[in-house]
Amino acid sequence: MVALQALDQGRVMKRVFLTGASSGIGLATAKLLVTQGHEVWGTSRNLERLPKLPRLHAVLLDLSDRHSIDDAFNAALAEAGYFDVLINNAGAGHFDPAELLPMETIASQFQILVFGQIQLMQLALRHMQAPGEGLIINITSLASRLPVPFMAAYNAAKAALASFTMSIQLELPDSRVRIVDLQPADISTEFNQGVIKTTNANQRYEGKIAKTWQIVERNMKKAPDPELVARHVLKLIDCAHTPPRITVGDAFQSTIAPLIFRFLPQRVRLWGLKRYYGI
Repeated sequence: MVALQALDQGRVMKRVFLTGASSGIGLATAKLLVTQGHEVWGTSRNLERLPKLPRLHAVLLDLSDRHSIDDAFNAALAEAGYFDVLINNAGAGHFDPAELLPMETIASQFQILVFGQIQLMQLALRHMQAPGEGLIINITSLASRLPVPFMAAYNAAKAALASFTMSIQLELPDSRVRIVDLQPADISTEFNQGVIKTTNANQRYEGKIAKTWQIVERNMKKAPDPELVARHVLKLIDCAHTPPRITVGDAFQSTIAPLIFRFLPQRVRLWGLKRYYGI
């Protein structure tokens, strides 16, 4: 492995492969990491959306295409020489009653949020196991534990990636390749603008859909900025002993609500979430 460079701040320069670097959490993370002296290979489906920044290398990647994933990672690896860090961040959402979700939509959500990211994890692990060290940060979601109504495919996909992450953590107990499940609560990004919403919902769901989306939009406006997540990512990269899972967001969503829900029976959890969303 190429010798690591020491930064002025006493930090060690890391080479980072980051998906979804053109907006939201990914963009905030890319900007923060390069300002701290790290080299970032940031991906997007549209390279024109990536900012022109020193130490930010643009990588074309479509997580819906398995060949694109292999090509993007291998091309970036050839340019970088090695990667110290993989950050699985890219995502997409769909808002629709679970009863009416087309199987194609569910499959698309799982390809982008689970299968594509697992493929990148496997590529990174093969590369990192040789030198025996590295860091993989999977940005899942608090929705994996506290699901959002009418986002069943998204909730389930995030829960699947969180479970897969924990499985790898179990299987690599003595490895110096560290894996972290980073679960953001609501973060103020443009994610909602990209969510695909149903246009022909069954009348039985119309009122509940409207109420839920109103709460989702309200929460997004009040939520912390994505720079909060970026700062946690930076700490993880600089940390010698990373936690297996962290939750990032406002105090209620990231700490209080998960703690309360952990000890409640499922019936009470469902009641509480329905009350929270007004449905």
